[in-house]
Amino acid sequence: MSESNAAAPHHKIWPKRLPRELVVPRTTLWFNLEVTARRYPDKAAYLFFGQVLSYSQLHEQARAIAGWLQSVGVGPGDNVALFMQNCPQFATACYAVWCANAVLVPVNPMNRAEEFKHYIIDPGTRVVICSADLAPIVHAANDALPQAERVRHVLVARYSDAMPAGPIDPQQAPPATMEQWLRSEPALDAAAHAQSTRWADALALRLAPGPHTAQPDDLAMLPYTSGTTGLPKGCMHTHATLMSNAVGGQWSHAGPETVGLAVVPMFHITGMMYSVLGSAYVGSTCVIMPRWDRELAGRLLSHCRVTHWTCIPTMVIDLFASPNYRSFELSSLRNLSGGGAAMPQAVAQRLLDEFGLTFAEGYGLTETAAPSHANPPERAKLQCLGIPIFGVDSRIVDPITLHELPLGEAGEIVTHGPMLFKGYWRHPQATAEAFIELDGKSFFRTGDLGRMDDEGYFFMTDRLKRMINASGFKVWPAEVEALLYRHPAVQEACVIGARDSYRGETVKAVVVLREQAVGRTSAQDIIEWSHAQMAAYKAPRIVEFVDALPKSGSGKVMWRVLQDREGGQAVP
Repeated sequence: MSESNAAAPHHKIWPKRLPRELVVPRTTLWFNLEVTARRYPDKAAYLFFGQVLSYSQLHEQARAIAGWLQSVGVGPGDNVALFMQNCPQFATACYAVWCANAVLVPVNPMNRAEEFKHYIIDPGTRVVICSADLAPIVHAANDALPQAERVRHVLVARYSDAMPAGPIDPQQAPPATMEQWLRSEPALDAAAHAQSTRWADALALRLAPGPHTAQPDDLAMLPYTSGTTGLPKGCMHTHATLMSNAVGGQWSHAGPETVGLAVVPMFHITGMMYSVLGSAYVGSTCVIMPRWDRELAGRLLSHCRVTHWTCIPTMVIDLFASPNYRSFELSSLRNLSGGGAAMPQAVAQRLLDEFGLTFAEGYGLTETAAPSHANPPERAKLQCLGIPIFGVDSRIVDPITLHELPLGEAGEIVTHGPMLFKGYWRHPQATAEAFIELDGKSFFRTGDLGRMDDEGYFFMTDRLKRMINASGFKVWPAEVEALLYRHPAVQEACVIGARDSYRGETVKAVVVLREQAVGRTSAQDIIEWSHAQMAAYKAPRIVEFVDALPKSGSGKVMWRVLQDREGGQAVP
């Protein structure tokens, strides 16, 4: 049913408390922090193991880092890479980049040196802001590049600088192994030290930044997403496209009184939206977890009286698996939402029965600045993507003819809205192929197959894109295969998804060994090598050796045959 001919079905059940469209400010993301720091100067922006970073401190530190960035040559439109786990410095760095009129390139901290090189070369990065534990990876990647392509400056932050100076409250303290990692600082060689500046030293300089001249339609962020072929591509988001979803907190009743648990990685568009952009817009407080730990999560939810938690379902499943979960005090939670994978019916029912909480699933992509669909908390459907949010028009089309399909029929989900990205960085052909026109409007082809019910709720049915979803982390087989081919024993490799009771899917590599490696290289050898070469979530957990891969008449590997043989189509 076309919205040009009749009202979309979800308009009939649209929550009366919400406007259909938002009036979005024509300002920049930096301006959001300036306003909030003036409104709530002493309010906690972030809590990190009990240590408070107020909005006025966040604003002051971001200005100082922006001044440092400009002092080392960062100018309007320059790309600055950010490479660290969740911590207060992550958010400070984001706003510093925007204050300096530059563009943020958030990078997954699980990447290894070989992978990180792409985030130097592709966006033309000359300055990297990273955590101390990841600095060796930055320098190893940098040293492997030609001189002309190398990073010039590295700003290194220590997680422990943002932690309490004295003893940590046991209710908010990290486990011993996590604290050891947080306080570690690997040694760097003399050359790496020469191009590195400590975060604390940059702050101490108190350099004042120049005027903030960025405009709403200027590029603000290049989050990278992978595809069916080739290396990850940068999604061009402006201040305006990101602002659209940043102001949408009223969907989940978010406001200055909100306390969120920031455990979804901030480098990811979802964590970025809810724990960096949206929180600063409304002036809420975020309790930061740098890594998932169910006991720590339970204590923080209880002690900090968390009201809003955006997560992936595996986190809730793991929390329920704790022998201490009945002692966790979750009465403060008012909104529990997430995506990345479907919430199992049994777990959702336990949440409702034991805690009175409805899990509101949502759907979005890096290209849509996180949510394009969400379940209204007061009228959520389980294992459902939700309804199109503020100002979003979403349709189901035939993936071949691109004609719109009737209600109930499965096809490709296409989306139009104010939060859509402007295209792929330096990939005009991929950008052109990603959009179609319907009723005079530009729609993004998500590559996901779904259907819409008679109330306008969307449901995922399958994927067009060849992708593995492991606990909410998207793994693109072509990228993993390209890395596997670097192994001296691998002649050919095909990566598929295998069912996993906890992760939903996991990564499996079907490998043809070189003749001299047969009998000498084990599956465990390949797995261990993979973990050293690529992010842990990408690394194959299962390796199967075969004599040959199935191929078409043109010699193309028929990955779908292997996927089907694995036990049917990949879990959506």
